[in-house]
Amino acid sequence: MDKIAIDAMGGDFAPLEIVLGAIQAVREYKIPVVLVGDRERIIEILKENHEDSNPLIEIQHASQIIEMGEHPGMAYRKKKDASISVGARLVKEGKCGAVVAPGSTGAAVTAGLLGIGRIRGIERPAILTPIPNEKGGYTYLIDSGASAQPKLETYVQNALLGYVYAKKVAGINNPKIGLLNIGAESAKGSPLVAEAYQALSEQKIIPFAGNAEGRDVMTGDFDVVVTDGFTGNVVLKFGEGAGKLVSALLKNAIEKGGLRAKLGALLLKSALKKYMAKPLDYAEYGGAQLMGIKGVVVICHGASKAKAIKNAIYMARNVCREHIDEAIKETLEQMKIENAESVGNV
Repeated sequence: MDKIAIDAMGGDFAPLEIVLGAIQAVREYKIPVVLVGDRERIIEILKENHEDSNPLIEIQHASQIIEMGEHPGMAYRKKKDASISVGARLVKEGKCGAVVAPGSTGAAVTAGLLGIGRIRGIERPAILTPIPNEKGGYTYLIDSGASAQPKLETYVQNALLGYVYAKKVAGINNPKIGLLNIGAESAKGSPLVAEAYQALSEQKIIPFAGNAEGRDVMTGDFDVVVTDGFTGNVVLKFGEGAGKLVSALLKNAIEKGGLRAKLGALLLKSALKKYMAKPLDYAEYGGAQLMGIKGVVVICHGASKAKAIKNAIYMARNVCREHIDEAIKETLEQMKIENAESVGNV
């Protein structure tokens, strides 16, 4: 089984919550992990939890940290012994199958791109984020923050990456791929997005299902919604804000609604927690997958606590098992053959 490297120094609650999450993953799923970061601080937490002698837990010392406010590219080049850099190097060298990164998203993307490397033929990596939908599953948004300056190839390759993930990891046999746009019609949107619609419509490898509007991201009518990193990140952050607003309005309504509202809330509490709050909690799925690189990088929310880290490690293990990079290479090759045949028939 592939070991999972974990940036133990990344995020708002490092290293305590990160190490606790790793301990939970080891205990529940028997996943071997390598904690990367300050050895003394990590050992102290392991000892407090009686896990300092667990053979499934290793420590790789790293003396530096890339902070949230630092420029990712510059910091990665200057801090060769940063925890995320060392974690990526473990994947590059084949010592670990994946790295879980709860710190700076920019640093994680940079470490994946420069430290592990792109799959040949993929121009830019992309972040794939699972978003809960009305049908009780997830819609996969790609890209949600890696590349903010798209070209035509960006959209097509993001569709390819999302398609492979949905099929191989999520287990959706014929995933519906949508292109995020301002309307369903093919001519809608910017010239570049309209061009991407045409390119996706003409190819036969990716099951393209047309344009997806903003409201479609959460309906479940599409399995994958494709966009660029700038737009995708706005959608993702807007969704987070909308969720907080609904929660605040609900709480306010209960507080101002009198005794009946409070009694009703008490009766609904367990159902709301199970069927509303739980699906919306990012800790339930752990993190977002950096697609298009020669290894596995799972990017976690900066505020991740132990539960989110545990689930991110579980996600990383599952992606490793599917050898998704090989599936991406195969799909790229299929598209090249299709393009060559198309040119030959002209």
